[in-house]
Amino acid sequence: MQPFTSLTGRAVSLRRGQVDTDQIIPAEYLKRVSRSGFGDGLFAAWRADPGFVLNQPYAEGAEILIAGPDFGIGSSREHAVWALLDYGFRVVISAQFGDIFRNNSVQAGLVALRMPEATVTALADAVEADPATKVTVDLAGREVRTAQQADGPVLLRAAIDIDDYTRWRLMEGLDDISLTLRSSQDIARYEQSRAPWLPVAG
Repeated sequence: MQPFTSLTGRAVSLRRGQVDTDQIIPAEYLKRVSRSGFGDGLFAAWRADPGFVLNQPYAEGAEILIAGPDFGIGSSREHAVWALLDYGFRVVISAQFGDIFRNNSVQAGLVALRMPEATVTALADAVEADPATKVTVDLAGREVRTAQQADGPVLLRAAIDIDDYTRWRLMEGLDDISLTLRSSQDIARYEQSRAPWLPVAG
């Protein structure tokens, strides 16, 4: 998966709480056998409403979603994360996530940042007041910043509370498979020294 160190881009605000994975990607989109192409089903029911935030011109190209509390609750479908990534989002910020959704996000390289509700509200207020606001999510520096221009003065600055292990995996772009492959030489040495009479996977 793609490593994530820092991103500066536009954000959109979705002030809806308790958004479950079926609302993120309805079940009828789950028949595909690949991980690509799910972006067209993201929030499909809501996108039928012309007034929905992702249908607005200023939302085009946004890479950061500022969501309400309890985002990604419900079923464990990985497709919800794949849909967000396929649509173009690299970061979702919320006061609370469904645990399985958050774990799936780490596996796929979607940065699911849990921040205090007051901070999430302040970020949503900023991008709603001015959709051109630039939001920087800096894992290396452990902070989120907003500015009117990418190189302009910082208007809001908030610390990112993320455990070292998750931060390292996101910055290195490591899912479980790639993490295991880092030990491929050790695995090969073990296989070579393993008694041949022991059972093998088949």
